[in-house]
Amino acid sequence: MLKFGQFILRNFLNIIVLLSTWTISEWYFDVNFWISSLLAISSYFPSNYIIKNIQQFRYLKRVGLTRSEFKHIQTQLDEAQSELRNLNRYYTKVRSISTFKQLFEMNRLAKRIVNIVNKNPKKFYHAEQFFYAHLHSASELTEKYALLSSQPIKSSDVHLALQETRETLEDLNNIMQEDLHSVLATDIEELKMELDFAQLSTTQKQTSATLRGDSK
Repeated sequence: MLKFGQFILRNFLNIIVLLSTWTISEWYFDVNFWISSLLAISSYFPSNYIIKNIQQFRYLKRVGLTRSEFKHIQTQLDEAQSELRNLNRYYTKVRSISTFKQLFEMNRLAKRIVNIVNKNPKKFYHAEQFFYAHLHSASELTEKYALLSSQPIKSSDVHLALQETRETLEDLNNIMQEDLHSVLATDIEELKMELDFAQLSTTQKQTSATLRGDSK
């Protein structure tokens, strides 16, 4: 979850530490070139570890999470990415256009939720069931549906199973829409507050302008 910019900054600082170590060893302590180079390379690893931990500490403090919470959410996001890959692999194999559209929408919803939580990990707690159950169920059902729909012989039992799976997937689609709404709920409330404040400020300015006009 640490951003790419932090990765670039960390490695930039590591290079400065590496070059500084080499320069001090070579020029100030008169250590030979190869030992200085070895010391410089060795300094990279503790430097990277320390800077990364500082970056992570500052990041966790900013988003309001403990280290254990961060690790748990990261694990859930990794598992969600795996489920998404599985979902992508099978939903393109269905033969029904209507089911393809249904699964395409479900895949879009799932990706959006994962991306939002990846950017703001604290939102994980607004959609825990999506990570613990809903996405996994969608992945499993899509795999089974793709398997059944690819069979050359369609008995009445297979048709019934396909129909029931489609209905369950539709229910899951609706549930995942609710998951997305839950993840966005705080943003919607904040937006409403900002709009109310902006409208209030505009009203106050218009009232002040009217009063100044009347006084003239």
